[in-house]
Amino acid sequence: MNTLKAFVATFSSKSTVKKMDIDSIYDIKINALNDKPIDLANFKGKHVLFVNVASKCGFTPQYEGLQKLHDTHKDKIQIIGVPCNQFGGQEPGNAEAIESFCQVNYGVTFQITEKIDVKGKHQHPLYTWLTQKINNGVKDSSVKWNFQKYLIDPDGNLIDYFFSSTNPLSSKITTHLKK
Repeated sequence: MNTLKAFVATFSSKSTVKKMDIDSIYDIKINALNDKPIDLANFKGKHVLFVNVASKCGFTPQYEGLQKLHDTHKDKIQIIGVPCNQFGGQEPGNAEAIESFCQVNYGVTFQITEKIDVKGKHQHPLYTWLTQKINNGVKDSSVKWNFQKYLIDPDGNLIDYFFSSTNPLSSKITTHLKK
């Protein structure tokens, strides 16, 4: 029994899951590609779709669907692309390269953040909140690949997450915009 207690104590002390010292997702700080702060509280009253994006991924053409979702439902949803280079090194560019790629190839006008880590030791607080039930109050998840999506309701609550293969225009996402 003492061995089990020691194992549990050791495992618990190494756990990276901990309650964040914030009241809501709107309190999380993140910068845009131009390094200016994004005030997530500006999006209260709208759904927010966070998508970890990459320029050199098989799912990169989803930028087109994300832009169409933004254009079609901009009164109900804010799309926020979050560049990340943790999956196959598929987002190697700096801020200028990312911005240019998104605008030239896909006409992206929705919000793009600074490049961050969405998992691991240097996980950004936004993704700590999105992936840990202790913080989001709904469920635990892990980011599996580029273009995984997290949908937040107009009150700042996590609705669900969707794997990379989910088309941005899927009814799994758009159904929530009709409520």
